[in-house]
Amino acid sequence: MKNPIEVSVCIDSTLEKVWKAWTDPECIKIWNVPFADWHCPFVKNEVRSGGAFHFRMEKIDGSDGFDYMGKYKEVVPKTKILIIQDDDRLSSVMFQKENKGVRVVEVFEPENSTDLKQQEEFCQSVLLKFKDFVEGNLSL
Repeated sequence: MKNPIEVSVCIDSTLEKVWKAWTDPECIKIWNVPFADWHCPFVKNEVRSGGAFHFRMEKIDGSDGFDYMGKYKEVVPKTKILIIQDDDRLSSVMFQKENKGVRVVEVFEPENSTDLKQQEEFCQSVLLKFKDFVEGNLSL
């Protein structure tokens, strides 16, 4: 990976619940938003080695948005996900048990057209929304 960016969050939950929330399309639609004025109206997610994914993220007013798409290069359930995005950038997500829950570590190759700090903040914000979703959702 070229100039990788790493973000992480520790979630007070079980590995099973964290994995379900990370991979279930209906859950993803809820937590996969960086800011209150964004939403994720479409999710296709085939979580398996060789499977494809497509998440549509956009501002609620439609003024900005993008499609996050690619293939899963390797999936080890409840452990790691390796991704090749549709623009050939690489990323990984690791799930690590800790004393007080699960640490989710996301490492990704940044795109060239957006400020690096902005990309890091965007991704970290999504992870924090994920944490809030998992910790606040007793039905997972």
